[in-house]
Amino acid sequence: MEKENNIRLDQYLTKKLELSRSKVQKLIKEKKILVNQKEESSSYLVKEEDQIEVLDDFNFSTSVEGEDIPLEIVYEDDYLLLINKKSGMVVHPAPGNYHGTLVNALINQYSMDSKNLRPGIVHRIDKNTSGLMVVAKDEKTQELLSEMIKKKEVERIYVALVDGIIPHQTGTIDAPIGRDPIDRKKMKVTDVNSKNAVTHFRVLKRYPSSHQTLIECKLETGRTHQIRVHMAYIGYPIYNDPTYGKRKKTTDFGQFLHSKKISFLHPITKERIEKEVPLPKEFQAYLDKIDIQEKQI
Repeated sequence: MEKENNIRLDQYLTKKLELSRSKVQKLIKEKKILVNQKEESSSYLVKEEDQIEVLDDFNFSTSVEGEDIPLEIVYEDDYLLLINKKSGMVVHPAPGNYHGTLVNALINQYSMDSKNLRPGIVHRIDKNTSGLMVVAKDEKTQELLSEMIKKKEVERIYVALVDGIIPHQTGTIDAPIGRDPIDRKKMKVTDVNSKNAVTHFRVLKRYPSSHQTLIECKLETGRTHQIRVHMAYIGYPIYNDPTYGKRKKTTDFGQFLHSKKISFLHPITKERIEKEVPLPKEFQAYLDKIDIQEKQI
């Protein structure tokens, strides 16, 4: 819901998205801007309550500033890093959000290319998902790691707390994921403009008192919001998920999804890299709380 009156669409988006006017006009010309689900010209005058949608990944270069943001480095060598990302941290800058991201921290600490929105990033985890991710220090390593992920040579294990009691011990969700045509910020299981997506899961513990299940997930593919979309699709959404959850947040912590373990063969040294990190303290504290509830039943 955008509350602006009598300002040209291109002027409004230039200010709002922190892009040049020419880039905004290019997006409008390429029909990547919708106003109330319709295409409009650059000269369209924005009205109060207009719904403006931007359909673009913004892969073009722009300058990003380095910022002194602490990072938890789990592993580091001359070629790559393994970072334990905090829940709440955005991985890379996007229009309207060029500060406080993992990339801002990387540019500051490792002198990475400030003209690149995703320097060293070979995969991402959502803002409110915590845990391990691998970052390349140079272009060659980045290309090799990206190729390894495409070939499913990087194993990623997640832990999630979901709403509902999953009756079976293991399962595989094989369902294609694409962008939701109604809400472009969301993904959904669909056959339209989608990519194959496969998630394997196993139950770690059931909590009847809170009607929740702790699971471990292994990604075979790496689609946007994959675990969140897949678990919601089968009726067991991630607890506290603001987008795909079925109940309101009951804690201040983000969605209860954590990248617990990464293992792969180092693309340069060929050494086996395998690292694991514990759950964030907020995640663990909630589990401890419902553990106590279980014992009192």
